Amino acid sequence: MDKFSEIVTAIDGFVWSIWLLIPLLFVTGLVLTIRLKGMQFTKLGPALKLALFKRKDPGAAGDISQYQALTTALAATVGVGNIVGVATAIGVGGPGALFWMWVTGLLGMASKYAEAFLGSKYRETDARGEVVGGPQVYLEKAIAGPIGKVLAISFAIFGALAAFGIGNGTQVKAMVDNLNGGFGVPGWVTGFIVMVLVGLVLLGGIKSIGRVTAAFVPFMIVVYVLAGLVILCLNVTAIPEAFAMVFTDAFTGTAKTGERALDFGGALIGIAIQKGMARGIFSNESGMGSAAIVAAAAKTSHPVRQGLVSMTQTFIDTIIVVSFTGLVILTTGVWKTANAVLGADGQPKLDAKGHQIRDDGGLTSQAFGDVLGGDFGTRIVAICVVFFALSTVIGWSYYGERCAVRLMGIRAQLPYRVIFTAMIVVWANFQASTIWDIADILNGLMALPNLIGLLILSGMIARETKYYLSRDPDLTKGDVEPGPLEAISFADSKVTWVPAPEQVSHR
Repeated sequence: MDKFSEIVTAIDGFVWSIWLLIPLLFVTGLVLTIRLKGMQFTKLGPALKLALFKRKDPGAAGDISQYQALTTALAATVGVGNIVGVATAIGVGGPGALFWMWVTGLLGMASKYAEAFLGSKYRETDARGEVVGGPQVYLEKAIAGPIGKVLAISFAIFGALAAFGIGNGTQVKAMVDNLNGGFGVPGWVTGFIVMVLVGLVLLGGIKSIGRVTAAFVPFMIVVYVLAGLVILCLNVTAIPEAFAMVFTDAFTGTAKTGERALDFGGALIGIAIQKGMARGIFSNESGMGSAAIVAAAAKTSHPVRQGLVSMTQTFIDTIIVVSFTGLVILTTGVWKTANAVLGADGQPKLDAKGHQIRDDGGLTSQAFGDVLGGDFGTRIVAICVVFFALSTVIGWSYYGERCAVRLMGIRAQLPYRVIFTAMIVVWANFQASTIWDIADILNGLMALPNLIGLLILSGMIARETKYYLSRDPDLTKGDVEPGPLEAISFADSKVTWVPAPEQVSHR
């Protein structure tokens, strides 16, 4: 197992290196931000109003409302990445990792808009009449020739597999560890209960998932943010220093004074960038293409409107929830004193370079416990982790299933749900660090074809977006006639998106 873990770690290091995914993520987000003229900043207000208050486009075609699509995407993204993932990024990469998570989020809002726009524009219906869309569909339909097909199939393969990592293994393991630490619940009990709950929800398909996530996702986010706000109010004097560390260490590394920094020999800037971006995309999934899968199922009167709604998910996930976690960890100072992981001999475990391996994933619980009281604070985090992780498992089961259907047809739907649900018990007894590395690798491989596709299609996305927003800048109309470029796309016999349901063609 140790050799396997070393191999996985090495692959993870390459995928998330400055030679592959990190520059591709940055360039894609930057190109889309420039071509869309910073739309994630200028249209954030109207987008939030449409997403959180209007919530739906009456009479539009689709399986679930825009709000349910948003909460399902939030359910899949606001998970342990927001609690454990942030802690791991800061624990290994230092305070500067939070800065790079913000960068990933802000640029990622443009990527999230683009992929949700494409998911809605090029969606289809499967053999059971349910909407199917996402990179596994739009990469092949929008990019002509074998390149588009290769990208689409690659995404579908990695997406179907990634769901078992980011959407299952990491979430289940986090629930097991937190419930065991906070309430003493055995791992097998947690695994069994979660398996039953997820199985019951999955029986109802996307409509059931949409109803469940719409009910408890807002509640779980508000509870967690309020708890974090209490801690920040109690540590208000430490907030300016925390922000200073984030911005300073983003470009200098964490070679500062203190037990934590000295023990690691000083984390270099490359580690801060790597962990910040890796955990950033793990948290908000911008550029991965996953949210486009559920965006395709939304009842929307225009792809631009659904793209903007989906864009707000990254803002809520990274700029709000991730920031609260990061600031709580930094203002309480626990990032410097994480507990060492002990081996069977009772001595601290060492990594390949001789540095102590520390329990960075427990930093959030430690921070809450230090301020709110040991058991009370730990249990609050444990409960939040359960809600966050459970919602992510439910959301990602749908993502993986849609990818499996793209590869093997509708017959793959039920077997995939069964295997996905059964794996919950397996992951409950797996090594946490290995799960995180596997999830990182699959996330990266899943994002790769989608990011390439977004770059290829960026010009078309920008042109159609400009056309729509010139006629509906405040997102109050919803019935703008298609432009010349859009009309060409509608002529495709498999495209089922049009402004009104009576215009839908399934020839």
